[in-house]
Amino acid sequence: MSHDPPTPPATLTTETVNTLNELDSEQLRDVATYAEALAEYKERDARLEGSPDQDDIEEQPDDLPDDVPAKATLTIKEINDNRYYYWQWREGEKVRSQYKGPVSPDE
Repeated sequence: MSHDPPTPPATLTTETVNTLNELDSEQLRDVATYAEALAEYKERDARLEGSPDQDDIEEQPDDLPDDVPAKATLTIKEINDNRYYYWQWREGEKVRSQYKGPVSPDE
């Protein structure tokens, strides 16, 4: 490890760099953890915002459960090398999911 301080990314403002430089190592680790979680949240939010609106959906699937709203989209999640379908929708600030079933191997 170098004895020189790291070079901040050019995309950060001087104010942000100065604020980070004033923090101790524990606070910096907390900021890093928070920043990673916030980045994941914003990426997920952007993906959901890019999902088709209800007006853009011509037909809803026949197998939509009663407790899943019509605006839900079907997503695939991979867990331990297994793929599963989940219904996913937004309720206010939160993203909700409900398990549908495994993805068949030929899909």
